[in-house]
Amino acid sequence: MPRNPNNLSTDLRGVGNLTIDAITGITDIVESLHHTIASFSGMLGAPDQHRTKGITGMVYRNIRTVAGWVGDGTDALLDRLSPMLGERDSSPGREAALSALNGILGDHLVARNNPLAIPMQLRRDGEPLDEQAISEAIRQSGGRLAILVHGLCMNDLQWNRRGHDHGAALARDLGFVPVYVHYNSGLHISENGRRFSDLLETLIVQSPQPTALFIIAHSMGGLVSRSACHYGKTSGHAWLNHLRKLVFLGTPHHGAPLEKGSNWIDVILKMNPYSAPLSRLVKIRSCGLTDLRHGNVADDDWKGRDRFKFSGDQRVPVPLPEGVPCYSIAATTGQESNTLGDNLVGDGLVTLSSALGHHENAELNLLFPETHQWVGRNMNHMDLLNHPEVYEIIKKWLKT
Repeated sequence: MPRNPNNLSTDLRGVGNLTIDAITGITDIVESLHHTIASFSGMLGAPDQHRTKGITGMVYRNIRTVAGWVGDGTDALLDRLSPMLGERDSSPGREAALSALNGILGDHLVARNNPLAIPMQLRRDGEPLDEQAISEAIRQSGGRLAILVHGLCMNDLQWNRRGHDHGAALARDLGFVPVYVHYNSGLHISENGRRFSDLLETLIVQSPQPTALFIIAHSMGGLVSRSACHYGKTSGHAWLNHLRKLVFLGTPHHGAPLEKGSNWIDVILKMNPYSAPLSRLVKIRSCGLTDLRHGNVADDDWKGRDRFKFSGDQRVPVPLPEGVPCYSIAATTGQESNTLGDNLVGDGLVTLSSALGHHENAELNLLFPETHQWVGRNMNHMDLLNHPEVYEIIKKWLKT
């Protein structure tokens, strides 16, 4: 179990704030439905999501006010209880729950200064690495660091799946020292990309000796890594000169079907004024999630746009980092190649073409060399974390 002390009062305050926000949000939805029904809106037409008036409106206003009082009172109480609640260890279960919460609502947590929001940091064994620990890791590795970047709703501890951890295995077989990135996957991918670039720049600046970086990224982590390369270049960061190889595992370079499906549900709900208020429920998903619709990695892909609006792929082309060998591992649940299984189902979350960077638009096609692509069959998205064949391919690429 990782020794990462967390104050119980901080957890309770975070959950309390989130609960108050949920009460207020549900109140808005119910009031909007109440107003629509009372106004006898037609079955089709523009959604009517105004507030109610008179006594009814006063009731809803009072619910919001009381919810606010409860939230303020809870914070005050927890401030007094904090010394008595003391510190406690963070279990893998708590880490997993926080990571999932951040993946779904991470941007909201940051906007509300909720203490449950995860800060980006480098960790090992669930512990944040300070400058001294990073320097020691670099010395142990002879200057060769394997940087592992997790995916959506996950955390650094979950690289260990069914007794296997790619990072630990690379340390055993090739002498790399693994360092794991822990981040809030609910933020925009470009926001995390910029922070990741800054983090790596600090690491290189503080490095006690020449350092070679090897990034292994799973799922959304691959998009964050590509974004970091993009912003590292625009910022003139030195760490890019130390990046030797970049390996993607099931990265949705051109989006994931699940988020595209959520966007369709939002459109359908808005077609009827009685279901339109419920579209707010579909919108309870983070910026990180909506970025997965097409695979956004730059600010220009989302700034100034309604991220819930149904629209086509409007991304700015961001190629693979120049001069850095990049590799892509994709998976499919099918045992044999076929159009339906590869291009519709893929590994259950990411299609084969998206994971391999293929695109009809030549500007968006990532052009991985054929020898830098590998497809695993009869395996799903999560199997990429521990399947023996996947590890052997990673080891082969990094060894050469």
